[in-house]
Amino acid sequence: MEMIRQQTPPEVNKQVDLCVAIANRVYDLLKSRGMSQRDFARALGKTETEVSRWLSGTHNLTIATIAKMATVLDDDIIATTSTVRHKTYKQLDTTIAPTMVAEDVVE
Repeated sequence: MEMIRQQTPPEVNKQVDLCVAIANRVYDLLKSRGMSQRDFARALGKTETEVSRWLSGTHNLTIATIAKMATVLDDDIIATTSTVRHKTYKQLDTTIAPTMVAEDVVE
């Protein structure tokens, strides 16, 4: 297996790693919520076969699919680099190149 990974482009290896990580996260969330794959498929309006394919860890999930799963599971499933939900963006004054930075919103 390691020989195959070494011969595979790094971006493909990363894609597989991410797909497996997402599938594992969904399995963990299903277990913690006491949901079966059948329940999950019904909640998504999908067939069990389709959901099974998604959770195989080899399916190329779209952002739309991940969003649907996240909504049903009431969990983000994947984390972005920022854990602060509400941010505003401002442009920094720089002579090198325009840069956007996030600032916490004060509520």
